[in-house]
Amino acid sequence: MIRISPIRVIGPDNQQIGILDTADAQRMATEQGLDLVEIQPDVRPPICKIMDYGKYRYELSQKERKNRAATKQPELKEIRLGRSVKIDPHDVQIRIDQARRFLLDGHKVQITQRFRGREMQHRDLGLENLREFVDALSDIAKVEVDPRWVQRQASLILAPDRTRIEGVKRKEAAEEKAKAEAEQAEKERLQAIAEEKREASDKRDKKKGPADERQVNPVDAELDELLGG
Repeated sequence: MIRISPIRVIGPDNQQIGILDTADAQRMATEQGLDLVEIQPDVRPPICKIMDYGKYRYELSQKERKNRAATKQPELKEIRLGRSVKIDPHDVQIRIDQARRFLLDGHKVQITQRFRGREMQHRDLGLENLREFVDALSDIAKVEVDPRWVQRQASLILAPDRTRIEGVKRKEAAEEKAKAEAEQAEKERLQAIAEEKREASDKRDKKKGPADERQVNPVDAELDELLGG
């Protein structure tokens, strides 16, 4: 509750209303279905704004959430290629897509390949899976730690390449823009075609009207009636 009066009031559209008695400002806010909120209490007279306080709090929380996300420290994310080198290509692609999302968000990714039983005798198969990751993500990442062995598993670490990522994002933005422009152009083309059809139909109707009228001759109709035609 605002106890000081008078106050300087700002409207919901940031217009300067002026200095008002607090009761009058509160009544003005109530009539608009809004709230009177004190935004600068340390000045005299204090500055208050007419606003939707619930909406304001929501937008403020969203802004704070985005700021926290922007300042969030990069993490090391781990992606495991199953419990065996025999992993389905579809499953590999799913993990590649997941790693791509992590890298685009600025995180490092550790790819781990496990070996089961006699698979240790065919380490090249597991290393081939890791190389597939490196090749698939080379457009946005670089190898920070080469494959290393820990017991029955091999892993490497990919780090986001910020220069490449910016290039990819610019390319994607350009493609999205081009797609939107193409869709808009196609929409306008279809609208133009529809408009041309409507105009052509209107012209045909106008030509048809007088022709129909000339076909009906009152004199001929009367003669036909007299002759029993």
